[in-house]
Order: sequence, then structure tokens, then C-alpha cells
Amino acid sequence: MILSDRDIRKALEKGLLKVESSQPELFRHIHASSMDLRLGNVFKLYEHSKFAILDPKKPETFTGNMRTITVTEGEPFIVQPGEFVLGVTQETITVPDDLVVRVEGRSSLGRLGIIIHSTAGFVDPGFSGTITLEISNLNRLPVALYPGMRVCQIAFEQMSSPAEQPYHKKPGSKYQGQVLPEESRLSLDPEFQ
Repeated sequence: MILSDRDIRKALEKGLLKVESSQPELFRHIHASSMDLRLGNVFKLYEHSKFAILDPKKPETFTGNMRTITVTEGEPFIVQPGEFVLGVTQETITVPDDLVVRVEGRSSLGRLGIIIHSTAGFVDPGFSGTITLEISNLNRLPVALYPGMRVCQIAFEQMSSPAEQPYHKKPGSKYQGQVLPEESRLSLDPEFQ
């Protein structure tokens, strides 16, 4: 069951769900079944000129292989055609143990060719942190993105019961408490140890 606008507001007011923002007008961005989040000002790009391949069995090919760019307020970040970058939401979310969050792009950006997540559109119950966005440009033209603009929407799904092992209690939860866009921590998976 997806939470409606009234249930999203109730969960926020009761403190069951937390969306921390420096701007209280965030509540204007609650829709019938979702809430918009805004783009942060930090981006990470792979240094493709340094490595020929990203190999999960060789963490040195992707760990520390990203350049960080911080965009000043009012300036755009230009996503080139075919480019893949990591971005981050301005908001920090804290998900209760009985909700799942789905991250989706906004249709207005999708119509420009911008995809907000490659495959990681799912936020586990018990997660707390900013959301790393996997941004791609499918267009043949560059697209300007501005920090502070609404970039994605999140929907909340009620689980049948609270998770037995929510993300904050899971051993090895790799992205709990993240603030910046976080590069892959695939090398921490047991099959690559």
C-alpha cells in the first residue's frame, strides 16, 4: 500500500518518518502519493581516463576513482550526453522499520532525457541519510541541472510488518548515514572479500 499525501503528512508530523531540510517549505512538495526532493550541490564523476574497466573483483579500479565537483549556488551542473554522474539529495531521510521508500525521477526531467537512478530506486526500512542519485543523460544535448531544483520524487510503501533486521541494524550496512554522493562499496560484499 502506497501512502497518500495525508498519510505522508501524518507520518512526518508524528515523527515516524523524518525528512530533514533546511527549508520548511518542503511540505509544499507533497503530492497525492509522493514527495519531491531537491538536488544537492556535490557531484562525483568517474575518472574514465585513468582506468580501462570497472572490475568488481579489483576494487582499486573503482574505489577512489571518482572526481568530486561542488557547484556554487545559482550555477548549473551540466550533464553531457551519455554521461553518468552521482548526485545527492539536499534532504536527509530517516525511514521507519515498517516503510519502504521508492525513488523515481520527475517526468519533467525525464522528458529532457535525464534519468535519476540506474537501478537503485529502493531505500530500505531503517535507512537514514541522503539519497545518492545515479544520474544519466539519454539526450543528444547537454542538460543543465541546478542545485536546489526538485530532482526526484519518493513514494512510501507500508510493509506488512516491521522488518526483523532493518538497515540500521544490518551488519555491514554500507551506506547508512551518508551525506555526500557515495561511490560503490561493492568490494565490501562478502562474495568479493
